[in-house]
Order: sequence, then C-alpha cells, then structure tokens
Amino acid sequence: MSNRHFSFKIIILMLALLPAASWGAANKIKSVRIWPSPDNTRVVFDLEGSPEYTYFTLSKPERLVIDLADTQGKFDFSGLSNDSALLKKIRYSTAKNKQSVRLVLELEKSIKPQIFALTPTAPYGDRLVIDLRDREAEAKEAAPKQVVTHHAQESTNRPIIVAVDAGHGGEDPGSIGHAGTYEKNITLSIAKSLARLIDSESGMKSVLVRSGDYYVGYSRRTDIARQAGADLFVSIHADAFTTPQPSGGSVWVLSMKRANTELGRWLEKKERYSELLGGAAEVIQDSDSERYLTQALLDMSMDHSMTTSYGLSDMVISEMKKITHMHKSAPQAASLAVLTSPDIPSILVETGFISNPKEEKNLNWSTHRERLASAIFNAIKSHFKRTPPDGTLWASLKQDTRTHKVSRGESLSVLAQRYNISVKNLKVANNMNSDIVRIGQVLTIPSS
Repeated sequence: MSNRHFSFKIIILMLALLPAASWGAANKIKSVRIWPSPDNTRVVFDLEGSPEYTYFTLSKPERLVIDLADTQGKFDFSGLSNDSALLKKIRYSTAKNKQSVRLVLELEKSIKPQIFALTPTAPYGDRLVIDLRDREAEAKEAAPKQVVTHHAQESTNRPIIVAVDAGHGGEDPGSIGHAGTYEKNITLSIAKSLARLIDSESGMKSVLVRSGDYYVGYSRRTDIARQAGADLFVSIHADAFTTPQPSGGSVWVLSMKRANTELGRWLEKKERYSELLGGAAEVIQDSDSERYLTQALLDMSMDHSMTTSYGLSDMVISEMKKITHMHKSAPQAASLAVLTSPDIPSILVETGFISNPKEEKNLNWSTHRERLASAIFNAIKSHFKRTPPDGTLWASLKQDTRTHKVSRGESLSVLAQRYNISVKNLKVANNMNSDIVRIGQVLTIPSS
C-alpha cells in the first residue's frame, strides 16, 4: 500500500470520528426582538431549536454575557430596532469553542436578569427569553404599594379615573386574523382612542395600562389601575374562535365559577395561553395560579364591584349595538384574572371576532375603531352621570341641582353669572360640548 493511499484512509477515518457539531452547529439564531416597557425590557432570540445556555454578568461597564452551545453566530445585530432605556446594544464576543457563540448585552445600568427558554407556541418557535429589570425598579416593586384611595371627606371635585387596558402586547400578539392582523395592535389603537375621549371630557381622566407594544402581566394590570385610584377598569380585546363563522362584539364580567358556555371556556383558555406567551416569567415564578383570585374573593367589596360591572356592561352593549353586530345581547361571565380586582368595577369588551375575515377588515379600519371607542365612552359617561363616585366633580354637580328654562337673550355666560357658577360646570352638568343654547331649552343648574 502506498504512503499516499494510507494517508488518505487516515484522513477519512479521522473525519468520520469527528463530532457532528464540527460539520456545522445544530442551532441557529433566526431573529431577535426587543420589547421595551416602562418597567423592563424583554429580549427574545428566535432559534432553530431548543437552546442550551449559560450566562453571567460583568460590571464596569455593565454587561450580561450569554453562551449558547452548539449554535451558529451569523445573525447581524446591527439593524435591530432598539428603544430600550436599559439595553445599549447586542454583540458577539470570543466564544468558548468553535461550536458555540457568546452574546454580550451591553447595559445602561445594573440589572437583574431573568433568562428562560420557551418551547414552540404559535406563532413562535423555540425561543430564549431575557427579561432585563433594573435593580431600582426591583426595589420599588418589592416596597409596599402606595394605593390612591378616594374618600369624600379627603378629595373634593376630583376627576373620575378610568383605567383603559389594551389586551395582550409585546411577545403576546393575542389572536391573529386570516390576513395576519395582530389583536394586540387593534386593542392598543382602540384603547388610545378611548383614553383620548375620556381625557377630553371635563371631570374625567384616563390611565393607559399599556401605552406601547409590550406585555403587562394580569395582576400587574389591575395593580396599575389600583395605584392610580381608578374608579373603573376597562379591558379591550378582539375575540377569536376556532372557525371563522362567529362574529360580533360581547362584554364580559367576572364569574366566581368557570364559564358554562363554549365561548366563555375558550376565552378562559385564551387568557391562560396569553399569560404563557407574554408573561412566562410570572408563570415560572408563581406556581399558585389562583393566588390572586383567591385574595380577591376574600374581599366583600367584590359584590358591589360585580353588580356595578354588570350594569355598565348592559349600557356598553346598548351603545355598541348602534354601530356593530353583537355576538351576545347580554353581559357574559367567565373566570378571568384580568377582571379580579375586588375594589374596582371591571369589564372586558370584545370588539369583534378577528377570526372572522369581514370583522378583521372592519377592525383594520381606523374609523370603525374610533366608533367602537366612542360607543364604549358614551356608555361609561352615561353610567357615571347617573351614579358619579363620591368626591368627584360630577358628584358635586349632581347635588342640590335646579333647572332653568332658557329665555330670549340668555347665554351660558349670563346664566353662569346669575347662578354664581362657572360656564365649565354648567356645561358639564348638561353634557354640553358647545356654548350654544336654544330658547326653551331646560338646563340643569348645579349647586355653586
């Protein structure tokens, strides 16, 4: 046997004995998504397969270093969109070996990272999730919550506060329509329109639970409302089902029992699925998934909250009927974590079925979304006009009211001067958007 032939056989044998990883890494970074929020930043690496990883932090400057075993390092981070206040940039560094990659997240400040892998969940495949939270925010979160409370003797003429919650967000897209519409985008648009209407109304103020494309955990959503001293919590969603036929809006309130309708059970399942998508860290940390609901049930104020919620839901349905088909003509009940605030009346509004092609098209029409927001607002406004919370401007205007029939030559400014009240309060008491009055019009005159 020639030396040349022998050497060739040795080479073939050595190649056969090399591990498969030397021929090419088994895993690969497909894409990277950065979800900044007011409280933290979530970074998601979409991967070809399940990740095997280790990590550590470095200081001066602050960095988070992640080693991904058996992974290709060919993804270009330079084009990533990044509006995070915590994350400067992502780059590669010298890896442990040729089969792995080392990722470096350069940080703006000291953070407490939480890193975990997620198995494929439509519309995503395998993922490595990094939640970045600065230590100052961690300390504030751990401190006792300062809750704004409203008492008639402590607050006079305060605004009515409505917490507006846009469902889903960030890593959790919610339902996805046949044309690729994400529920999270529809809900945020309607929520912002509703918030603008509330803020434009004298004596009312909105609090947006989610103002951008990021995820907020269910218990955190109600915490935000409570800390703002909200008088009402409204969660905006767009429904979906396994078939495209169902259509129309619906309004949901909390049930102490599991839902007894197919749609209700689907909604409960969808909420849990949403939590696994967007709030996986919370699910991992808190194994007692019923803890928050149990706490809520102990508070007797839940009775008042649920009664108020049901009455308001009827009014929302009546208003929504004017502009869209309603899937259900009466309020529906389900055991939903986002509605379990014991001290705040809470409703969940399904604005239509995004799984229905016609309604998906409507929900993508800005005018339709604005009409939906107006319908919800009109119901909220009517509800609070009828029963304003104690200590609010609307409550004070409702007390000891009189009426006045407008005569020729009278105007709002003349009447305001005569009854020693402001034009603003006169307009609020009469639900007026302009300064024009008609002869013979009967006006409510609030107490001065």
